Amino acid sequence: MSDLLRSAHPVVMGVLNVTPDSFSDGGRYAGLDAAVGHGIEMHRQGADLVDVGGESTRPGAGRVDPETEARRVLPVIRELAAAGVPMSIDTTRASVAAAALAAGVSVVNDVSGGLADPDMGKVVAEAGCPWVLMHWRGHAERMQDLATYRDVVAEVRDELRQRVDEALAAGVAADRIVIDPGLGFAKRAEHNLQLTARLPELLALGYPLLFAASRKSYLGSLLRGADGTARPVGERDAATIATSVLAVAAGSWGVRVHDVRGTADALAVWAASGRPRLAAEGAA
Repeated sequence: MSDLLRSAHPVVMGVLNVTPDSFSDGGRYAGLDAAVGHGIEMHRQGADLVDVGGESTRPGAGRVDPETEARRVLPVIRELAAAGVPMSIDTTRASVAAAALAAGVSVVNDVSGGLADPDMGKVVAEAGCPWVLMHWRGHAERMQDLATYRDVVAEVRDELRQRVDEALAAGVAADRIVIDPGLGFAKRAEHNLQLTARLPELLALGYPLLFAASRKSYLGSLLRGADGTARPVGERDAATIATSVLAVAAGSWGVRVHDVRGTADALAVWAASGRPRLAAEGAA
């Protein structure tokens, strides 16, 4: 999986919510057969990783206990591992991450960046696996109350640097760290757009960056219809693809999306155009 972090092509992470209440597809893949089938299909469509999550992190969502979270994801992980599907686990809990790693995942995607569970760093360090550290200021119930910034890009950059420093102090190897600016997590629409426009400032930290804008509410607000209502979740994929291509062109390592096929197709066209990533140009 270290090869994935050095991938020459943009990594596509497909979202697999094994939950009844996720904002985009809550309940659609809560059953074992549906979840496994969708995971296999996303991998076939071009997902380099299938990101399995058992707890909704949409704004306002309540927490579930770790036993429920593990019970949702582990059977799916075992089946997908048997089918040869590479996976990450979307969790903030060290116990769930450890169980998922033992069951077959190879990457930990932690939306709290290690803040929610002080044992996560130890689990990741011992496993030697990649760890996605997302910018985070609090759990879903109250995170939007924390969306206050003077300069969102500078503050997100500095807070991500702190998370990286903590990960390194826990024994996680520098070449196993990925950062994520946390679009939509304690961020308002204007914050998400500023982060998108100024990604090179985050990339200057020197770590691969995962960009995860897929179907989020700020895209719906941007795409309001003639009646003034926000575009519904199921009609945000074109905007998601646009943001994903922009992020990759700016130098992002990967994108986390619901629509794997559309994203993979768009990135194939971008790659065929011969346009290098901006970060690669700067490195040269």
